[in-house]
Amino acid sequence: MPDYLDDLRLAHVLADAADAATMDRFKALDLKVETKPDMTPVTEADKAAEEIVRGHLQRARPRDAILGEEFGVEGTGPRRWVIDPIDGTKNYVRGVPVWATLISLMEAAEGGFQPVVGLVSAPALGRRWWAAKDHGAFTGRSLTSASRLRVSSVGKLPDASFAYSSLTGWEEQGRLSGFLDLTREVWRTRAYGDFWPYMLVAEGAVDICAEPELSLWDMAAPAIIVTESGGTFTGLDGRPGPHSGNAAASNGLLHDDLLGYLNERS
Repeated sequence: MPDYLDDLRLAHVLADAADAATMDRFKALDLKVETKPDMTPVTEADKAAEEIVRGHLQRARPRDAILGEEFGVEGTGPRRWVIDPIDGTKNYVRGVPVWATLISLMEAAEGGFQPVVGLVSAPALGRRWWAAKDHGAFTGRSLTSASRLRVSSVGKLPDASFAYSSLTGWEEQGRLSGFLDLTREVWRTRAYGDFWPYMLVAEGAVDICAEPELSLWDMAAPAIIVTESGGTFTGLDGRPGPHSGNAAASNGLLHDDLLGYLNERS
């Protein structure tokens, strides 16, 4: 059985290179920002970071395929690297430090490609999280300076902290009623947004989180980090993994409750 540790080490090298590119342009007064066809922003830093990661992968793993948010899919085969060069571009554009590069390796498996390595690097926060299949999840400055991640043991919603991104998507999907009922049931709610709620679930600082609409590159890395920390990561339909177009993550103990509320239709 592969242990994926070489791939994890490579993911750190990729993240180091991406961090250098993104931090170099963070808060730059002449940062170039465009609007994509889906009306979301993209910066020159998004594109540069993805190009750098792709270049490294083409040299280090020439047989592997690559899927990136900005430049699509390249190559075929049973292994695919999935890249979100800047998750939280709107934050990046405004100078908010909550953004990250997301890097995942997925392998062909029953039910489709599944993540086997995941790394989330948030250089403006000075934080990094990572995981490899069957090796656990960690956070720290480097592979040699890290602490193990464990989800919380909170078992009741009235004691739980719930993180989300915004209200808009829940309303558009007709799930707002259930969402609001959940916020009334839990101990605390905070809209941290983007990658961060999933990392907080993995750390045990937050107990449940969810988003109504996401892409694969938003979820692949967080999915394995959450599961390797002992948590549960599914779509709102309960399907395990990052393939449902939306996400629900928890410490596992509260997952059925989380899905129950979010599938209540208004």
